Amino acid sequence: MTTRQPAAPMPDSLRRVLRAKQHPARAVDCPHCGAAPHRPCVLRTRNQVMTQPHPQRISAWAQATACCPQCQVTPQVPCHEDGRARLTVHARRYQEAEATAA
Repeated sequence: MTTRQPAAPMPDSLRRVLRAKQHPARAVDCPHCGAAPHRPCVLRTRNQVMTQPHPQRISAWAQATACCPQCQVTPQVPCHEDGRARLTVHARRYQEAEATAA
């Protein structure tokens, strides 16, 4: 009987292409339900798996991956308005993150 050698680790660039059916926001932790990266979001009350990520997760993904053209902040820095940090990111930052992921 032959033993099978373990496969080589998959590069992140290839992994992203193979996960193309999933929303790119699944690459970050979900601040709402606590889902790990690359795991689906769940409803906390019924422990039901969701088909789309929570809006908070999409916002966290956009903040982690894209610069905001509206308030001119770099990735990882929250958007701001009049000197105060916003709870969500600007709509233009979502567009920038989607363009970066494509």
